[in-house]
Amino acid sequence: MEKKRLYIRTFGCQMNVHDSEQLAALLAREGYEITGRPEEADLIVVNTCSIREKADQKVFSELGRFRGLKSQKPGLRIAVGGCLAQQRGRELLAVAPHVDLVFGTHQLANVPRLLSYRESGGGPVLETAFCDRVDSLAIFAPPPPGAVSAYVTIMQGCDNFCAYCVVPHLRGREQSRPGQEILNEIRSLADLGIREVTLLGQNVNSYGAGTPEGPDFPGLIREIGTVAGIERIRFTTSHPKDLSEDLIQCFREVESLCEHIHLPVQAGSNRVLARMNRGYTREAYLDKVQRLRDACPDISITSDIIVGFPGETEADFRETLDLMGKIRFDNLFSFKYSRREGTAALTMTEPVAEEVKSERLKILQALQDEHTQARNRLSIGRVEEILVEGVSRTSSRHLTGRTRGNKIVNFAGEERLIGRTVRCRIAQAFLHSLRGELQLPEV
Repeated sequence: MEKKRLYIRTFGCQMNVHDSEQLAALLAREGYEITGRPEEADLIVVNTCSIREKADQKVFSELGRFRGLKSQKPGLRIAVGGCLAQQRGRELLAVAPHVDLVFGTHQLANVPRLLSYRESGGGPVLETAFCDRVDSLAIFAPPPPGAVSAYVTIMQGCDNFCAYCVVPHLRGREQSRPGQEILNEIRSLADLGIREVTLLGQNVNSYGAGTPEGPDFPGLIREIGTVAGIERIRFTTSHPKDLSEDLIQCFREVESLCEHIHLPVQAGSNRVLARMNRGYTREAYLDKVQRLRDACPDISITSDIIVGFPGETEADFRETLDLMGKIRFDNLFSFKYSRREGTAALTMTEPVAEEVKSERLKILQALQDEHTQARNRLSIGRVEEILVEGVSRTSSRHLTGRTRGNKIVNFAGEERLIGRTVRCRIAQAFLHSLRGELQLPEV
C-alpha cells in the first residue's frame, strides 16, 4: 500500500486529542503515516473546538495558512472535523472553499469513505448528521512506543443543557459504550505497556444511564481496578450534580483510582448557578467537596469557573471568590463568558461589560495563583509516587512525571526510568510544578 502523509492539528480538550488519536489509527489502515510538518502532508485534518470564541478564530486563521499550502500542492486534501465543523459546517465550506471535507462529531468513523468519494471526483463533502450509535467510540488507537498513559472514551454527549454550553447541540445526547468493550480495550492497552488510563466523557458521572444491562460509573471504576497492569485510573469530566456517594467512596476503596478529581463549579453564586441551569447550589457543591475530602484526605480538587455570565453582579462575583477561599482548589481553569450560538444564555439580558469581565478574571486568577502555590507548598517534604512520563521540557538532564494527585514533578534521573513508578521527595514547589529528589529503591 502506498504510504501517504497525514498532519492533524487539534484544538480543544482531551476528548479532541483522543478523537485525533483514533482518526490517526483509522487512517493508518488506509496507508497514512503521521507527520509533524503540514507542508509534507497529503492530507491535513483540523480537529476543532467550539467551546469559546477564541478557538473559532484560531481555526479560521489556521485554515487560511493551509490555503497557501494547497495552492503549491493541488493534490493536498484538507478536512475539518469536530465541534466547529458540526456547528458551522456549511459556512466553513463557503469561507474556505479550499476545504475538501467537513465532518461532524458523529462522523469520524466515516472519514475514509468520505475521502474516497472526494478522491473519486465528487465535490467538497459536508457530513454532519447525528447517528443512533457513534461508531468511532470503539476505534482502538494503539499507543506510541514507550507510552505509559492512554485515553479511553467511555461515553459521548451530554443531557444537561447548561445555559452557556454548546456541547449537547454539537456532540449530541449521552451515549455510553458497553462496559465489556471498555474493559477489553483497557486490557489491550495494559498488554501494550500502558499503566495509566484516563476515562473520557462530557459527563462521566452519568455513564451507564439508560443502559441497565451494564455497570454504572462507580461499578465501571471498580471493574477497571481489577485489570492487571493498570496502576492508575483517572477520569474527566464530572458534573457536580451527578457525583454520587458511591463514586466518592471509590476514592477510599479502589487502590488504583488516583487522588484527583476535576469538578467544574462554574460559579459560586446560587443566583448565577440557577441562571446557568447547573442543577446544584453552592451549599451542595461545598458539601460534596467535604465528603470527598472525608473519604480521601489527600485528594487534589481542580475546577472550572466562568466570570461575567449574563446578570453576574459584583456581589455574585464576590460569592465566587468566597467559595474559592473556602475550598482552595489545587488548580483552576477560568474563562470569560463567551456567547455561543444555540445556547439559552444567548437570549439573556444584562450582559456584563467586557472590561468588567477582564478585571474580574484578573482578580480571580491572582487569587487562584495564591491558592495553587500554597497547596503546592504543602507537598514539600513529602515522598510521592511519580509515574515517569519522559524527559522534562525545561531541562534535558531532568525527567518529568505526575503525582497521583496530578501534579507535575521534575527531577534528576536516568532515562531508563521512563515508564516506571519511582518515589521522589518533594524539595521545591512552584506555581505550575514541583521539584523532586529521587528516592531509591524505585517502585
